Amino acid sequence: MTTATMAQALGRALRDAMAADPAVHLIGEDIGTLGGVFRITDGLAKEFGDDRCTDTPLAEAGILGTAVGMAMYGLRPVVEMQFDAFAYPAFEQLVSHVARMRNRTRGALPLPLTIRVPYGGGIGGVEHHSDSSEAYYMATPGLHVLTPATVADAYGLLRAAIASDDPVVFLEPKRLYWSKAPIDLDRPPHTPPVGRATVRREGTSATLIAYGPSVPVCLEAAEAARAEGWDLGVIDLRTLVPFDDETVCASVRRTGRAVVVHEATGFAGPGAEIAARVTERCFHHLQAPVLRVTGLDIPYPPPMLERHHLPDVDRILDAVAGLQWESEWTA
Repeated sequence: MTTATMAQALGRALRDAMAADPAVHLIGEDIGTLGGVFRITDGLAKEFGDDRCTDTPLAEAGILGTAVGMAMYGLRPVVEMQFDAFAYPAFEQLVSHVARMRNRTRGALPLPLTIRVPYGGGIGGVEHHSDSSEAYYMATPGLHVLTPATVADAYGLLRAAIASDDPVVFLEPKRLYWSKAPIDLDRPPHTPPVGRATVRREGTSATLIAYGPSVPVCLEAAEAARAEGWDLGVIDLRTLVPFDDETVCASVRRTGRAVVVHEATGFAGPGAEIAARVTERCFHHLQAPVLRVTGLDIPYPPPMLERHHLPDVDRILDAVAGLQWESEWTA
């Protein structure tokens, strides 16, 4: 057992997928010689050749449009969008073709296409380098949307995404690229399949529901909450689409209270959908409204101000304190 970073696990997943299936091709800006801005694809062009790990011009719409054609002709392209907001020029291709092709052809033409998107804040990046754009992808029928929070899931979910016959938007939390965990990448551990959330921490007082970069923050908040007498559970969604109602609702029914935490903006953000689903399915078990702790409803702020924008332990504990505890009613 060795220690690996999330970045290393993602790179190894790409390498293993390319070794296992010659149809897997990587395309994107600077992914060849440079190895990507975050060095995720480092060494892959040298090992597999420039024709399978291909540098492209700075043209996201062209990159994704090319990948659509590759997938239609039987390849399994993996596209890297260099930063989250750099993907916006390719959004027309995503909505008009990637998400619709299988339905348009009545299942005759699937698109086994994976779109890797480094996303989120916490690295001191400026706008167009720190967006959390998952709500756009979640609201586009025809896409699967995955996001790992652990080193093991980074490997397992990316391998599953590349093997899928459905198009997958694979959101990689940039601030977790350098997080480390014990893992044997020669014998990677079994991870839950796509569509299943994971209970990262059992709890009895309330459930924190999170994904990607917010999961470690929620685990830290759960530890801090013990001093206040709260026993908080933490659910790592892992897969935003398809959504695991069963695991999430089982925890909320047990605790009776829930807080959704994410970096994306609050208005019409992912937490709105999650809170609605929980309320619809757990209404008679809820002892308080489902609350949200999110990024602010603003364009991403300058680096010196991002600490005010991102959910942190104090904001999460403040939300938990507002969950209408019985002692407050008595008082």
